[in-house]
Amino acid sequence: MQVIPVIDLKNGLAVRAVQGRRQYYRPLQSRLCASPEPQAVLQGLLRLHPFRCVYLADLDALTGQGNNRAIIQQLLAGFPALEFWIDQGWTPAGAEISANHVPVLGSESLSEAHLPQLSARRQSAVLSLDFFGEDYCGPPGLLDRPQFWPERVILMTLARVGSQAGPDWRRLDGYMERHPQTRWIAAGGVRHAEDLRQLAQRGVHAVLLASALHDGGLSADGLPGGT
Repeated sequence: MQVIPVIDLKNGLAVRAVQGRRQYYRPLQSRLCASPEPQAVLQGLLRLHPFRCVYLADLDALTGQGNNRAIIQQLLAGFPALEFWIDQGWTPAGAEISANHVPVLGSESLSEAHLPQLSARRQSAVLSLDFFGEDYCGPPGLLDRPQFWPERVILMTLARVGSQAGPDWRRLDGYMERHPQTRWIAAGGVRHAEDLRQLAQRGVHAVLLASALHDGGLSADGLPGGT
């Protein structure tokens, strides 16, 4: 199972995500770095563990309040060996910035009109099914039509992000049982190495996390391949 650290970008800085309440996100304070500058945060993460993939969420682009495109371009160019999953709203096919850019297409940014285009990107993009509490956010037809899904799908439970509440086991187990062919990525609530162990045991393909890394709930020893 792959562990993918998340960097949320807002107003040019990395911020701490709190249960999807984006208006309350503040610049990141972390044991891994002295600054919330995105490059400093990324370097701190890489000192902790040789991550191969990083998830970037451009919160300004997602909320229609500008974007962090210049910073994202700098990170893509500065770390060419890393794969970056980038969530910045709908990204048309062929609009990737570079070879190490994998678009994340969040359901909160999609409409019914996007679904036929989504099905043509089974390997080139990642879908995120976004849930705010029990409420799904996205085009209604997407949840029940897996023929439109790419191979990799994130189950994003925003109310669990930064909550230390643990993963959303019920939702994750239900979707994995109904759609075993999908490569599922868990997101939200991971606290410690035991959560990672249980996710791997369930057959989860990858997991997105941030708070457990920055707060010390997960040390280098607790990460896959740690010593």
